[in-house]
Amino acid sequence: MGIEHKNGGSSSLDFNVPLLLDQNQSKLKDLEASDNDDVNFIGTTSFSKTCFNGLNALTGIGILSTPYALASGGWISLILLFTIATATFYSGLLIQRCMDWDPNIKTYPDIGYQAFGRKGKVIVSVLMHMELYLVATGFLILEGDNLQNLLPNVECFEFGGLTIGGKQGFIIIVALIILPTVWLDNLSLLSYISATGVLASLFIIGSVLWIGVFDGIGFQQRGEFINWDGIPTAVSLFAFCYCAHPVFPTLYSSMHKRHQFSNVLIVCFVLGTLCYASMAILGYLMFGSEVQSQITLNLPTNKLSSRIAIYTTLVNPISKYALMVTPIINATKARFPYHSNKRLFRHMVGTSVVMSTLLVALAVPFFGSLMSLVGAFLSINASVTLPCLCYLKISGSYQKFNGEMVGIGLVIVMGIFVVIFGTYASLVDIMRMFKF
Repeated sequence: MGIEHKNGGSSSLDFNVPLLLDQNQSKLKDLEASDNDDVNFIGTTSFSKTCFNGLNALTGIGILSTPYALASGGWISLILLFTIATATFYSGLLIQRCMDWDPNIKTYPDIGYQAFGRKGKVIVSVLMHMELYLVATGFLILEGDNLQNLLPNVECFEFGGLTIGGKQGFIIIVALIILPTVWLDNLSLLSYISATGVLASLFIIGSVLWIGVFDGIGFQQRGEFINWDGIPTAVSLFAFCYCAHPVFPTLYSSMHKRHQFSNVLIVCFVLGTLCYASMAILGYLMFGSEVQSQITLNLPTNKLSSRIAIYTTLVNPISKYALMVTPIINATKARFPYHSNKRLFRHMVGTSVVMSTLLVALAVPFFGSLMSLVGAFLSINASVTLPCLCYLKISGSYQKFNGEMVGIGLVIVMGIFVVIFGTYASLVDIMRMFKF
C-alpha cells in the first residue's frame, strides 16, 4: 500500500496506501514523483480524508484474527492489545517528529537514510518489502481457507492429470484471478476499490454481532483468564494489526494542514483499536477456545449474515493484492533500468511475484501462524523498534538521559522481547503443524 517517490535521483519505495484523494491530489502525486521535489510543497488532503486513509491502512485482515489472538492468551491479553496500540501510537508520533525535523524526508526509507545512512535505508526497505510479500501471501491463504469453508464438498481438483486438494486448488484459482491485476500500469481504479476497506471491516463486525444476537450462536463462552503459553502468539497477532507505520509519511505529506497529523493518529488509533477489541471480544464470547485463526471459518455458512461476512472477506484481498505487491515489482524493475519501461518486463516481474507467493502459500498454508510471524518479526520492527531508533538518532535525544529517553528505551525493550519470543513461538507453531 504506498507510492513511489524519488528523492535526489535515487528511488525509495513506500507502501501503496489506497488514498482517498481530493480532486487536486493527483497533482500532488505527480509532483512527488518528479526528480526535483519542492520540500515546502503542501498537500491538499483534508483532515477527514486523511483520517479515512489512516483507518483504511490500520484496519485490515488482522481484524479476522483478533478473536484467535484473544483465545490464545486469554482475557488478560486485552491489556496487551491496548499496550501494543499505545506503543505503536507513540512510535507514529515519533515518525511525525522525524519528518518535522527534516523537510527532505518524504518516505519511510528516507527516515532510515536520514538516521543511519544507506544501510538504514536498505534495512527499512527490506523489512517493508518482506512484510508486503508475506501479507500478500496471507491473502492467498485466507482466500483458500474461506472458499473451502463455503464449498466444503469440493475435496479436490483435476489439473492436467494431477489431483490437487480442495484448499490448494482454491488458492491456485484465486492466484490466477489476481494475476491480471498485477499487469496494470495504472492502479488508480484498484486504489478506489480498496478504499472500501474501512466499510468492509465494519460490515464484518456487524455481521458477526448479528450472528451472535439473532442467529442462535449467543455469547455463552467464558474463556480463560490467562494462558501463558499463548501470550507470545497473542502479542504477535496484535502487533500485526498495527503494521501501517510505513504509510504514515505518505499520509503526512499529503495533508494540507500537517500540524493536525497527531490528531489524525489519535482518531485512527482510537477507532481502529475499538474495532479490533470489539471483534476480539465478540468472537471469543461466541466461540471460546474453539475460535479459529480467522473468525469467518467459525461462522455458519447457511446464514445470510455469515455469507455477507465471508464474501466481504473474499473480495477485499483480491482488490488489494496488486496494491500490496506493486512496491516489490517497482523495486525489482529499478534493478534493471534498461528493461524497466518495457511492458512485457513488468508482466514477467508481476507474474513471478504472484507465482512465488502462490508457492509459499501452498507450502505454508497456515494463516494464523504466518501472520503471527509477520507481526512478531516484521511489524514490531517496522512499527515500534525502527521508528524509536531513527528518532533517537535524528533528534540526538540518545545523547541525553531524561524522561523521553527512558520512555523510548522501554518501548524499544518491549519491542525486542516481542521479536524474540513472538518469532520463536511462531516458528515453533509452524514446525508443529508440519509435524517436525
